[in-house]
Amino acid sequence: MIVKDGRVLLCRRAAGSHLAGQWEFPGGKVEDGEGPEAALDREIREELGCRVEVGRPFVPVEHHYPEIAIRLRPYRCRLLDGAPEALEHEEIAWFAPGDLAEAGLAGADEGVAAQIGDLSRE
Repeated sequence: MIVKDGRVLLCRRAAGSHLAGQWEFPGGKVEDGEGPEAALDREIREELGCRVEVGRPFVPVEHHYPEIAIRLRPYRCRLLDGAPEALEHEEIAWFAPGDLAEAGLAGADEGVAAQIGDLSRE
């Protein structure tokens, strides 16, 4: 999760994609020979056109959709340079932690949101 001014960045999945229209934390699949932190850095550059510092990890989340089972490895990140842009998503937006429950998150991302505390000091 990318944190800025006490808010986290969410991305709305594009039309025609799995879970289209639902919000998710940015990130993606780890490729062969790649560690999770390197994958996150690469995915953020590809999806949002910016760079982040990958910080502390959160508890991994496993979720089973009817079509697929996934395991998310969430990390707290901060922007290093560049402004995030919706390069692969329908839209991006900053959300306060208290608004995440009503955001329409994808199922797996709900497990990540449940781990977010007060970000007002960040």
